[in-house]
Amino acid sequence: MSRIGKRPILLPKGVEVHVEGNRVTVKGPKGELTHELPKVIQLQQENGTLHVLRTSDDRFARAQHGLQRTLIANMVKGVTEGYEKTLELIGVGYRAQMEGKTLVLQVGYSHPVRIEPLEGTTISVEQDPQTRTTLIVVRGIDKQRVGQQAANIRAVRPPDPYKGKGLRYRGEVVRLKPGKQQVGKGKK
Repeated sequence: MSRIGKRPILLPKGVEVHVEGNRVTVKGPKGELTHELPKVIQLQQENGTLHVLRTSDDRFARAQHGLQRTLIANMVKGVTEGYEKTLELIGVGYRAQMEGKTLVLQVGYSHPVRIEPLEGTTISVEQDPQTRTTLIVVRGIDKQRVGQQAANIRAVRPPDPYKGKGLRYRGEVVRLKPGKQQVGKGKK
């Protein structure tokens, strides 16, 4: 039995879950999300908790048990609290600004890069008061879309392995490579 799949999902106040066949709809204060369950997984709702059950004990059902429980728990968290990913822009002359809902990046290319937000996500540009670095914050209720949007932004200019310049996730550690080694340094 899946340890994660056995854990019940607690439903906070203001969250409604509707199950119609294999389709699950979660409504909360921040919005509404839907998800299609595989046929081997069923939901049981009682007293403000949600239990994920599997109909058979074959390999596919066991694999889906914990996964589907986690996906539904992420939906519940998304419609109550929401998700947020923060990226840091590091580099001399690198700039980020908003033009309406579009993110405009100037990161060393001959042209500015424009990024439209995915449906259900919002992008904002902020300044970190302590380190004075530019922060790009992606927010939304769908964890997968927020992560995908942040990955799309980071892919414009990933961190350089030699100087560390570029876009990185907040808290990401970039291991810098040593530069060229001079052969015979100090010998005459």
